[in-house]
Amino acid sequence: MLTHLLLSVILLAVCAPAGANPDITVKCLEDSVQIWWRIGSRLVPQAARLFLGSCMPTKLKVLPGEGGEVFFNQPFTKCKFKRLIKGKRIVYQNEVTFRPRPRSKPAAYKHPIKCVYKRPESWIPPFLNPGSGFSEGRGELVFHMALLDGERWQRPTEPGYLRARLHFLSPAERLAATGKTNVIRPGSFMSIWAAVEQKSHQPLLLLIDECVAAATPALRPDSRVYPIISNKGCLLESRRGNSAFLPRRHSSSLVLHLQSFKFPLGDEVRG
Repeated sequence: MLTHLLLSVILLAVCAPAGANPDITVKCLEDSVQIWWRIGSRLVPQAARLFLGSCMPTKLKVLPGEGGEVFFNQPFTKCKFKRLIKGKRIVYQNEVTFRPRPRSKPAAYKHPIKCVYKRPESWIPPFLNPGSGFSEGRGELVFHMALLDGERWQRPTEPGYLRARLHFLSPAERLAATGKTNVIRPGSFMSIWAAVEQKSHQPLLLLIDECVAAATPALRPDSRVYPIISNKGCLLESRRGNSAFLPRRHSSSLVLHLQSFKFPLGDEVRG
């Protein structure tokens, strides 16, 4: 790793095709490089078009009557440095360029930079070194939620019947099994299915933070509510009745087996 590199450095300021450029001085440090580049007076106004890889100069010093000097001070982890392992040496490569035109055009001038270090004895190729990493992705999530048909997907004498049937259904089939009515007999169970489409996302875990029953079709500030799930996923009805979350078959979906109850506020419950 960079922190273990030896300070004994073999510096090779590789020549451009026309030969070494005496105006460019390179100093390789333990994990970074410093470059001094003397430029003529005509290039001073265009110093912003001088690059080390993808990095602009760290500093520009104007010399009276002699042009200027551009200074780069960058670590090997930036500016698109390339690291190569050659035998017992670690090589970092890049180039300084002058690009008066857009970056899509070839550079008007470029000069290769190379720093060569002795490879530490303890160095191990990355593919042989166990480690960890992370994956990141962006995209839209598609959610589904439905009240399943209790007559079709539930048998009072077989509590596991609903769970077994759901395991073999696709999301489209599960939606086709939704209930045809939201009228539930007191004391009977309603099966509320919720899912998020996995697609090509990293494994998703669906949770329900909060759920309430209300006496109005839509929640309003003055709506009277009865908590069913609160405190970030605590199913309160499991303590007062037989309601429960069915065991998961997939992390991206869940089924809440909720026993219907009489609304304690004295109003008709609206779904």
